[in-house]
Amino acid sequence: MSGMNRRSSISASSSSTAAATKRPATESVKTAAVPAKHAKKRVALGNVTNQSVGGSRYPTRSSAAKQKQVLPASTISKSKKGPISQARDAALNRKSSVGSSTLTPVVAVSCKDTSLPKNDGPTSNSITRLGPVSCSTKMSPCKSDGLSVSIDETMSTCDSIKSPDVEYIDSGDAALLASLARKTQQNLQITENKDATDNLCKRDIFAGMETSDPIIDVDENCDDPQLCATIVCDIYEFLREKEIKKRPATDFMELVQKDISPSMRAILIDWLVEVAEEYRLVPDTLYLTVNYIDRYLSGNEMNRHRLQLLGVACMLIAAKHEEICAPQVEEFCYITDNTYFKDEVLQMEASVLRYLRFEMSSTTTKCFLRRFVRVAQESDEVQALQLEFLANYIAELSLLEYSFLRFFPSIIAASAIFLAKFILLPSQRPWNATLGHYTLYKPSELWECVKELHRLFLNCPTNSLPAIREKYSQHKYKFVAKKYCPPSLPSEFFDDK
Repeated sequence: MSGMNRRSSISASSSSTAAATKRPATESVKTAAVPAKHAKKRVALGNVTNQSVGGSRYPTRSSAAKQKQVLPASTISKSKKGPISQARDAALNRKSSVGSSTLTPVVAVSCKDTSLPKNDGPTSNSITRLGPVSCSTKMSPCKSDGLSVSIDETMSTCDSIKSPDVEYIDSGDAALLASLARKTQQNLQITENKDATDNLCKRDIFAGMETSDPIIDVDENCDDPQLCATIVCDIYEFLREKEIKKRPATDFMELVQKDISPSMRAILIDWLVEVAEEYRLVPDTLYLTVNYIDRYLSGNEMNRHRLQLLGVACMLIAAKHEEICAPQVEEFCYITDNTYFKDEVLQMEASVLRYLRFEMSSTTTKCFLRRFVRVAQESDEVQALQLEFLANYIAELSLLEYSFLRFFPSIIAASAIFLAKFILLPSQRPWNATLGHYTLYKPSELWECVKELHRLFLNCPTNSLPAIREKYSQHKYKFVAKKYCPPSLPSEFFDDK
């Protein structure tokens, strides 16, 4: 009886008291959608923050935990050994009969003295000094030979947290490092003079595109490391291959699920959009949540009373994957009006992780949308922010529709750019040679997806699930949800010319 009472918020409408303070659970997991004229505005989540009452959400560390343990230099040296260190150890073993068998006492190196103490042993090698000593250092007690000393085997005695500015290497090691640097320079093909034409992705330009439409190089800025201009095309090709591997089934509602329907899935995602907005989660968290839900439902039959539990568990996993400060489990229990206990959320989380084999990194529409928005902003004179927000709004509308699972995420992203440009500039052709070059899609290949997105955009004002529309009707998103959209799409815009 108690279990039925706890889940009453999904099968029936929640009480008026709970509705005034908390977001009611997915009462819409019932069968049919409410008609548009009788649709009631969904109550936003109230009194939900990322911090618990009385201070930080995370417990403070004890004073003992705050103090870092200083490991012995021998331990650090063992953990960071590479090929050079292993070669040095082999040399030490061969010369163990000549070298000293006792530990060398700690020797302090003064900041004024720029040379190392001399070793009278017969195993001393030539030592190359790479820079001045900026602070006093102590030689590790484990150093019993006359070989060089690396940073891993020194301990700084300065008050500053900076590492010492000196590193000593053997002459043989210096030659090896120089050789590695030359090979790296050759493989990366780093040059001082960058030709703009060489930065273009080495792809075949569509023969059907107009020759008078030049292709703009959007990756000419090689100085900004965040743009990844030298490898961005390789990243895009990798994402195109990856989107096929981790794709949910397109017919799991008909073959696997017996107790839930596409409308219930749309209601759950609409509620998750509100949760993500209240917690100010990044868009990637929302897209990953929907991806986890669909992939899990593709192989596991789900009861309608546990559908919301699956939603919060998937959002918990996605938040851990994407967010810097993810909400705690208790907060997800709270936003469901305490319909589920903490143990139930954790059990569902473990079930999802096991089924997905901990393959949490997935390619979503948002991954491609960032790239396509940048290309569209560089190739056309459109308002950058309005184009970005409008394309994101159109792409998020596709999350609600079960039928859009048959489209690849890259196609949805390219179609969202196509429709967004058409809404902002109805008299101009939305597609050009630059977009075709970087997206690898022709206008004719986007026709079906653009048509479905256009239908969603026109029907959104009368939809009974208003979370996404209300989100993008705010000033911070430039009111793009209220943009006028022409009722028809010119067919000539989809010609490959």
